[in-house]
Amino acid sequence: MNAPTAALVASRPERLRLVGQRRQTLSMMHQRLMLGMLVYAGIIALVALRIVYLAAFGDHAGRQVAAALVPERGDIVDRDGQPLARTIDAWSLGIHPARIIGNKLDIARRLAVLMPERDEAEYYAMLRSKKRFIFLQRRAPPSLVQAVNAIGDPGLAIEREPDRLYPQTSLGAHVIGYTDVDGRGVAGIEAAFDDQLANAVTRGEPVQLAISSRIQQALEHELLASMNTYSAIGAAGVIMDIHSGEVLAMTSLPQLNPNAAGQGSLEARFNRATLGVYELGSTFKPFTVAMAMDAGVIESFGKMYNCPKSFSVGRRTITDTHPFGRACSVAEIMMESSNIGTAQIADQVGAARQKAFLKKMGFLDRLEVEIPEAGRTLSPGSNWNQIETMTVGYGHGIAVTPLHLANGYATLFNGGLYRPPTLIKVGRNHPLDKGRRVFSADTSYRMRSLLRLVVTQGTGKKADAPGYRVGGKTGTANKPVAGGYSNTRVVTSFAGVFPMDDPRYVMVVMLDEPQPTAETYGFRTAGWNAAPIMSRAVSRIAPMLGVHPDKQREPNMAEVLPFVQKEEN
Repeated sequence: MNAPTAALVASRPERLRLVGQRRQTLSMMHQRLMLGMLVYAGIIALVALRIVYLAAFGDHAGRQVAAALVPERGDIVDRDGQPLARTIDAWSLGIHPARIIGNKLDIARRLAVLMPERDEAEYYAMLRSKKRFIFLQRRAPPSLVQAVNAIGDPGLAIEREPDRLYPQTSLGAHVIGYTDVDGRGVAGIEAAFDDQLANAVTRGEPVQLAISSRIQQALEHELLASMNTYSAIGAAGVIMDIHSGEVLAMTSLPQLNPNAAGQGSLEARFNRATLGVYELGSTFKPFTVAMAMDAGVIESFGKMYNCPKSFSVGRRTITDTHPFGRACSVAEIMMESSNIGTAQIADQVGAARQKAFLKKMGFLDRLEVEIPEAGRTLSPGSNWNQIETMTVGYGHGIAVTPLHLANGYATLFNGGLYRPPTLIKVGRNHPLDKGRRVFSADTSYRMRSLLRLVVTQGTGKKADAPGYRVGGKTGTANKPVAGGYSNTRVVTSFAGVFPMDDPRYVMVVMLDEPQPTAETYGFRTAGWNAAPIMSRAVSRIAPMLGVHPDKQREPNMAEVLPFVQKEEN
């Protein structure tokens, strides 16, 4: 092969010089590119800072410019696509003091008549202010806008601005939450998904909740009616799909209107369903029995325990509302809600196993849910001795949220798997959690007949909804007060599942401090006030969920009926 000619190959020093020039040129181009990028980023940062400044400190025109550059907040919809929160144009009223040309005292008097929340002296001071712009009212109603416009002074500003509207008013308010006057999420889903709702890229996709407006309305109606009937200070309710963990309805009362959240009381803004923690009493007893079954303590619902009229442990005396005064079976203990019998079962389970089960169920931790209003449970802590084990066994000495309790029943009856509850619709973008094993599938199956027995023959008779095979448990707990527990202030609840032959849905309802009535014969216990809510609500809601009444279907009641002793009159 012939060697290259000298004309085609530069000498070695010449090649080195050319390589050096090329590297120098590339380095200069890289530096110029980086400088250009830094300048561009700086310009973008200055524009962004200017927008933030105008929104926070600028005059009215500046705020309008900033608002125009901020994307409209995304919608929140229910599981069927019905709007629960959306952004609309609203009116705002303000003053440009320097532009006022009319008689300021006269204008102040007219404004005081139209907006009496301030007196004419305050309005007069605002009209004489050196500020460039002062808001009079945001989210002003059209009638007020028309009246202010009729004053006819160019210094009075009437403009449109984005406003958050909740078209269903109070429906699901504690789930949805609300925003502040500047459109930032303050509570509920509005706060939890604030970045997503405000993001220009994602705002086209609404946040779709698991709740159903129809089911939510039915639950709220029944709870509100009972709250008024029994003069309770508050109420809460949860309906869940036990397999997906979806919260189909959740409410807290007193009601809150998110369109005017700032005008609501602290009681109304407080979310009793997810933030409030309560001793929920005998609704805990099924967990104790299930723990004992999985631990091998209970092999049959016919196992007998001594159930005297009172039972002493150290300095504590445990009593029953419906005392047996004889030996009683596990089936009877649950049917008549015996504290004495359940305490003995819990003692056999032991503190270590009890704590381990409650931990796996999420009952010892802060509620696992999307919204920020998530309560942290109260429990005996490290000093979990024999008496704590017994009292926790029947729902005293441990305080959880109603959503904790609902999720516990979902775990117990979905085959024994814990899944965190979710307020977001389960679907392609939000797949089903695989769950973790808490109870065995066999225990989950066998507990069906036990809780159906409570409704057919026990303390939960008033919870029955003909044909819908409701099973569940009543709970009445005295509220803690200084130095002990109140004898007159109680929290009543009912935790139920339907249909019990093939469990699909769980419902928890709670009344805070219900009062006795003539219809309850002076009683304030859950069997008289909380259980009937379950009956009425299931009768309304089950058809919406595709659950059809069938009086021929039942769980395997042969598991429990042979062990129930008929009392002689």
